[in-house]
Amino acid sequence: MPGVNSLLNLGTGALFASQSAISVTGDNISNVNTKGYSRRNVRLEESMSINYNPGQIGTGVRAAEIYRNFDQFVENSYNDKATMRERWDTLYNTLSSVESLFNESQGYGLNSSLTTFFNDWQDLSQRPNDAASRQQLLSDTTNLVNSLHSMQNDLERYQQQVEDYIKQDVGKANDIMTRIADINQRINTEQVDGQNNPNALYDERATLIRELSEIMDTKMIDNGKGNITITTGAGQTLVDGDKHFSLSYDGPQSQNNLSPQSNFDGKAYFSGSSEFEYTLECVTSGPVGTATYKVSLDGGTTWLKDDTGAPKTFTANAETGALQVEDLKIWFGTEASPSATPANDMETGDKFTIVPKSALYWVENTATKENITPQINFAGQDNTRRLTGGTLTGYFNFRDNYVGKYKERMNALTNEVVWQTNRIHSQGAGLKAHASMEGSYGVDDDSVALGNGSSGLPFADRLQSGNSLMYFYNSTTNELAFSGQIDFSSVAPGVQNFDPSVHSLTDVRDAFNATFDPAYASATIVNHKLQISGQNGHEFQMGTDTSGLYAALGLNTYFEGSQASDIAVSSAVNGDIDLINAGHVNGAGEYNEGDNTNALKMKEMGLTDLDITTSFDGTTTQTLIEYYDGTVAVVGADTGTTKFNHSFQETLASDLNDKQQEVSGVNIDEEMSNLIKYQHSYTAAAKLITTADQMLQTLLGMKN
Repeated sequence: MPGVNSLLNLGTGALFASQSAISVTGDNISNVNTKGYSRRNVRLEESMSINYNPGQIGTGVRAAEIYRNFDQFVENSYNDKATMRERWDTLYNTLSSVESLFNESQGYGLNSSLTTFFNDWQDLSQRPNDAASRQQLLSDTTNLVNSLHSMQNDLERYQQQVEDYIKQDVGKANDIMTRIADINQRINTEQVDGQNNPNALYDERATLIRELSEIMDTKMIDNGKGNITITTGAGQTLVDGDKHFSLSYDGPQSQNNLSPQSNFDGKAYFSGSSEFEYTLECVTSGPVGTATYKVSLDGGTTWLKDDTGAPKTFTANAETGALQVEDLKIWFGTEASPSATPANDMETGDKFTIVPKSALYWVENTATKENITPQINFAGQDNTRRLTGGTLTGYFNFRDNYVGKYKERMNALTNEVVWQTNRIHSQGAGLKAHASMEGSYGVDDDSVALGNGSSGLPFADRLQSGNSLMYFYNSTTNELAFSGQIDFSSVAPGVQNFDPSVHSLTDVRDAFNATFDPAYASATIVNHKLQISGQNGHEFQMGTDTSGLYAALGLNTYFEGSQASDIAVSSAVNGDIDLINAGHVNGAGEYNEGDNTNALKMKEMGLTDLDITTSFDGTTTQTLIEYYDGTVAVVGADTGTTKFNHSFQETLASDLNDKQQEVSGVNIDEEMSNLIKYQHSYTAAAKLITTADQMLQTLLGMKN
């Protein structure tokens, strides 16, 4: 029944409610600069009413709960934009460093080195006998080689650096997932709906989810309390309530993805390294030695094609049992042994993913993991079954797609420089003949056809059917003793010319020895390389070679190596500048000191449009210098694009963050106003208690 005591209870409830509101306001004010803190409010609730005459009378107010101001929809939208912001920010910052490697503004870059290289050949053409011109060419070529080495080493160094960053991010992501799962468990324990909200835990979890989204793209499913599920953008579960999964960063390996009807019991093995992942799909079933495969370097989106534009097929080499695909040698063994042959046949549709580099995996359990390494196909689209956002995506894109592309372009440029130079040089003549010569390019198997990709010959694909001329001279008189082309009819009756699809290194040796009198020269194979030695006081020179055999085997060549990392001046030329082939052997079998035929061809080659092919860009037709300048332009364009995308995503993320701050951020002016309001409420409640006390004293005084 209403009375003085009820009035005291009203005042006491109001006092406690105002005190709670003041405490929460003070907490807001003290955390105004705390990152991740969401503004709190007290939800005041009217206490029960009592039926009475003349009507219901209220029993006051109570502080029902303290809640946080937070817009989950805006937060999810922010995380979506923030993950893309971090991806492009990471790319922009890393590419800005790479861009300086291709800076040609000072006139000391690779463009200058290439230009000087070709100009030196022109200078040599004017003074073929001049030792100073030859030495200058050799010196400038060394500078060119060093520039290519330096460029490639720097690009590889950048790749190694981001691998350290990747490892750090993987460790951080795993720690965050563990902490979120722990917080979920604590929320479920401490949450009492409508009474007790663990707001600090909710804020901490939201901050951790932001940090995780900056590392990788995520999605959150909120089932209430701590029962949230966090997945990658592609759907791999990272946190499920109080359970968490993990990421791993593992080295090169292969995985099977067999068709439902397949009983294949083998495993893919490989040697070599590459910037790409290789997807092999069986297109003709059978034993591993006879089955045929098509190959993709971008996750199966596009397949390698032959000259007709049809998907290119690969078959294991009969001698080695291996496929040579781009930079990898691939073969199939059993799970237990790489050298054992699988018992069951391969079926059409069986797929094998070969990852010849460290990659990112989602680990479901000790026996199951899934490759989620970010991947961009050759059309420039993300593989949506993998990560597509966050710093991890930025680092992997930088390592594989951007630096990987630049390295491939530099290797393609170097490969073309080496081949075109050697192709001309191998058919030329210097100031003196050769007493002996060893090829600089070897094979893996002496009996495999040289044009076969599994032969191991770097320029196997450049070989074509044709003939190769040789000239032999008396070393004392320099008179021509004999000349002729290498005749292969002795190893393949009826076939006089070299055929790259048929003839092996053994065939070349045997054909040479069968064609030319052993009194002039002999050919041997030493460490899988062809070696030619003059005999009985005879020396030799190379002539026209329509097959490319000399250049492919590294005979009479100017360069060694085939990529930016291993290109070098031929050891023979480096040791004797007289062996720089400025001239050639003429129709009369003479090599004259003043001949400049080859030097002019070298200069002309520098001005000729050449077909240069890469996996990323396909085939372009440009001069070598234009191709390099195009690479510089690509680097600049990539950096500009990443800068634009970062700025765009940063603007969107900032706008969403501002919207969240409008809801959850602390406004000092507003809190000070609330403080005054609640202070007045507290004072009024205290006055109510004082009034009730005075009324009680009056009643007690009436008894006296």
